[in-house]
Amino acid sequence: MMDALGTKHFSLADFIVFGMLLAISVAIGLYHAFSGGRQRTTQEFLMADRSMSSLPLALSLMATFQSAVAIVGTPAEIFNNGTQYWFIGCAYIPGLLIPARIFIPVFYRLHLTSVYQYLELRFSKTVRICGTVTFIFQMVIYMGVGIYTPALALNAVTGFHLWGAVLATGLVCTVYTTLGGLKAVIWADVFQTLVMFAGQFAVIAVGVHQAGGPAEVWRKAREGGRISGIDLNPDPTQRHTFWTLAVGGVFLMLALYGVNQAQVQRYLSSRTEKEAIMSCYLVFPCLQLALALSCMIGLVMFACYKEDNPLQKKVISSRDQMVLYFVMDMLQDFPGLPGLFVACLFSASLSTISSAFNSLATVTMEDLIKPNFPMDESKATLISKLLALVYGLLCLAMAYVVHIMHSSVLQAALSIFGMVGGPLLGVFCLGLFFSSANSTGAVTGLVVGLAVALWIGIGSFVARNSAIVLETNSTEMLDLGNITMGPVTAVVETITQKSSQTSILQAIYSLSYMWYSALNSTVVVITGLLVSYLTGPMAEGDVTPGTLYPVWGNIRRLFKLRGCYVPPAQHSTSAQQWPIIQDKDINGAVTKTTEEEEEEELQSFLPVTGKVLVEHESSV
Repeated sequence: MMDALGTKHFSLADFIVFGMLLAISVAIGLYHAFSGGRQRTTQEFLMADRSMSSLPLALSLMATFQSAVAIVGTPAEIFNNGTQYWFIGCAYIPGLLIPARIFIPVFYRLHLTSVYQYLELRFSKTVRICGTVTFIFQMVIYMGVGIYTPALALNAVTGFHLWGAVLATGLVCTVYTTLGGLKAVIWADVFQTLVMFAGQFAVIAVGVHQAGGPAEVWRKAREGGRISGIDLNPDPTQRHTFWTLAVGGVFLMLALYGVNQAQVQRYLSSRTEKEAIMSCYLVFPCLQLALALSCMIGLVMFACYKEDNPLQKKVISSRDQMVLYFVMDMLQDFPGLPGLFVACLFSASLSTISSAFNSLATVTMEDLIKPNFPMDESKATLISKLLALVYGLLCLAMAYVVHIMHSSVLQAALSIFGMVGGPLLGVFCLGLFFSSANSTGAVTGLVVGLAVALWIGIGSFVARNSAIVLETNSTEMLDLGNITMGPVTAVVETITQKSSQTSILQAIYSLSYMWYSALNSTVVVITGLLVSYLTGPMAEGDVTPGTLYPVWGNIRRLFKLRGCYVPPAQHSTSAQQWPIIQDKDINGAVTKTTEEEEEEELQSFLPVTGKVLVEHESSV
């Protein structure tokens, strides 16, 4: 695998640093297991008693999906293809603003535990179950990538058995998740985020020094063509352009930070709605910092290896191993720093996996078990903990599947979320923005969206294999660094470059993986609306109050506040669904909304919900 690294083992200091990460993570779980309510209720175990503040939530939200996948994959992407990928940061602005303004207020005011409870309130129980099963499928596959990546790192730098590392990661994560619940997961995420940043800063500092300083890093990157300008090529088959990243990335962000249970569960665990919204805003600088650090590591690696590429020299076998090789090569004279970076990788992995275990246990309990098997609180809590354990074991098995795939880590992970997260985003948008959408349309749209996603994914895999067979007989070398090696990829650059007359089918299979979420969610919405109209659209009066976002109502109010003429609205029952809410404080006392608060709410486009849904906790 990485024979050149086989002789570069951990020093004692490295093992101490790495061991401290695992020990502190377990200690956090033990602390929350034996403090407070001792995780005796499902509200405490699954929702942290809805008592979290915005800052730890923001760090946890970032850590959940800024995993070892990004820490390993992003620098390798920059090293090989330049800084074009950095433009995905543009998608963070609308990708977080929309959840803060639309998704969070609606979900929080419905007082949900599982985000898929919304689908039952808006459509039916069938739609809720379909959404839950789809989410479970999505997260179990993604966790295979998340748990395998740091295990590969530990195996590469220390010679520790690969599957022993996978098992160690899974067990540590399962222990503190099962014992401490969501509160332990969130606070462990905070600690692990700090470790992630520390490891990345250490690598950058040493690497810049070895390369000759920041100016030298910039000069070599520029001369090597790694400083990319804005690529405005509208071709959707191009892997990374400004449009694929800044526009296609928005849909990926919405699927992650708008409707994904792991993230929504954190919003719902906050003390108030304002804290939940603020946590979403605070994620933005955290994500930008994490992206900048990863991209800078890629540039520093290129500056150090511009004339001595270890991948071209066959020192390493995959570009996903570039970061690990760089760390052990450049930091070997600094005891403790290699251990710090591997701890950084494991921190990223632990935060992602623990979030998955907890969210999977939540949706299984709230959506599949509780509605069908009524039980007392203590039994429900025990089963929730057992579910976290079971999902931990299942994710260990998925790591072996990832090992067989030999996939390009970054693109594989994002493709999974695009393929499966896109249809889920579509069904939520169908419910939030279209009052006529009915249950039949939602189920049909979700099924068709998933079918299209799997069709493109499997089709591109077959096309990619066919391209490899053809290129094997050619005298021109196949650039494996530019295509993804897993069945979840949509990038078949060899086909698009070699064929002057690309067929429509091949063009579809060549679609950039960054457009997966946009395509699949759009298919769900269009299909759902068509089927709803064919089977009889839902009457606005039949829609559960609070489950629709009043887009046009907010636009009308905005114009009215600015003194613009607004035509009189037609009489509609939907206007009765969104009266100004009467907030309750934590003791249940009703507080009237002042005129100033109402105007501020209208200015910020925040939806308001009916009195039937005022069982939430909000700030006074």
